[in-house]
Amino acid sequence: WMLYHCCFRRVNEPPLDIGWIPYIGKAVEFGKDAHGFLLQQKKKFGDVFTILIAGKYMTFIMDPLMYPNIIKHGRQLDFHSFSDTMAPLVFGYPPVRSYRSPSLHEDIQRAFKLLQGDHLCALTESMMGNLMMLLRQQHLGLKPKVGSGWKTDDMYEFCSRIMFEATFNTLYGTPQDGGRHGAVEKLRRELFQFDSWFPLLVAGIPIGLLRQAKTSRNKLLKNLLPNRISSWSNRSQFISRRQELVEKVDVLTDMDRAAHHFAMLWASVANTIPACFWSMYNLVSHPDALRVVRQQIFDVLKLSGVEFSVDKDVTLSKDFLDKLLYLESAINESLRLSSASMNIRVAQEDFSLHLKNERSVKVRKDDIIVLYPQSLHMDPEVYEDPQMFQFDRYIQDNSGKSVFFKDGQKLKYYLMPFGSGSSMCPGRHFAINEIKQFLCLMLLYFDLELDLGQTRATVDSSRAGLGILFPSTNVRFRYRLHHL
Repeated sequence: WMLYHCCFRRVNEPPLDIGWIPYIGKAVEFGKDAHGFLLQQKKKFGDVFTILIAGKYMTFIMDPLMYPNIIKHGRQLDFHSFSDTMAPLVFGYPPVRSYRSPSLHEDIQRAFKLLQGDHLCALTESMMGNLMMLLRQQHLGLKPKVGSGWKTDDMYEFCSRIMFEATFNTLYGTPQDGGRHGAVEKLRRELFQFDSWFPLLVAGIPIGLLRQAKTSRNKLLKNLLPNRISSWSNRSQFISRRQELVEKVDVLTDMDRAAHHFAMLWASVANTIPACFWSMYNLVSHPDALRVVRQQIFDVLKLSGVEFSVDKDVTLSKDFLDKLLYLESAINESLRLSSASMNIRVAQEDFSLHLKNERSVKVRKDDIIVLYPQSLHMDPEVYEDPQMFQFDRYIQDNSGKSVFFKDGQKLKYYLMPFGSGSSMCPGRHFAINEIKQFLCLMLLYFDLELDLGQTRATVDSSRAGLGILFPSTNVRFRYRLHHL
């Protein structure tokens, strides 16, 4: 099959580079520096080319003006055929669209509406309560004293501890006694131990060959068994609905059902936490930006008639968060700089793929079509000084900016950290709200500074293609109660 692709390419197929290592192809070069590697391939082959990566023929579309034509191919280019194969292997449940549960896939997709619209307001309120509770117990104290001195911590760990537990409580609920989950820290560490193996699992390495990954997954599943989740109070409607759906499928075991919950838990934190870190880091490392964002938060509080005090809890509604244009722009800018996801579609048949104007290329059944938005996000023609953090890049004339150009043409897609079309993350609104809430509380209650003597944090590109990149080094910061 490889020789067929290599030596007998059809007329009008994209240029092909299979490398010199059988099966592996160009996986090593891609893994080292995906963005730089793809730019080199673009210079060599143009905007459309096919690469062999770990046994898969992947056709990259590098021109963002071509994106709309790819995304609209719903029938011939499908995302779910990829995710339906990958997710069960990674998380350990039977394929959702199997003959054993014919309607489960559609029911699960409909359940995602419980993360949007009016339901998002209830989730926002719950998340605010959980964040406030954790900050009060761990960092504010019962009666905080202004100016009581600095505390130092690792910024990523700080974000991870708070965001994981608050998200877990918001979605899955709390113990019946209303306290905190006793094993939540072990659960967090186990999940991120598993996550460290995620790139290999997605690449197709069987989990049976990755002993630590399998051990972590088994521990996580045992903590998410249906009888445990059913004993918790204040579960979100979203998780309650998903629980109902998997309970109705008789052929699923309790471990299968726990695997569904595990997949959702991973999806809710694996990218949100690093996104939260980068948003906080970029603001703290740019004091001028931090001052503007903080001032708008206080201004909107005042306009809303809220009297803020560090010794009182504050409630920030979704409507309030929507008014924070500078904060939202800073978060979007952080996502632009740290996102390195792949938007994947699988060809369902041999066909001619229309790109733009009169141009088209032929693709083969089972070939993978890839949009790589990092190349768009770092394009100097779209974004001036793309390597720089500009907190107000998405603001124009005191409102949100959504008009960006390439080759003099307006781009339909200019910021794509959450995917596109049918593969767009259904929890993206909840994730952005979570990050806004966390940052608002940090800026309201605390002064924040980086420890001196640190080099600027950079992204670790080893997870390129899988979402938000992690920082390559630890970042130490200090915080103290903010003096109003």
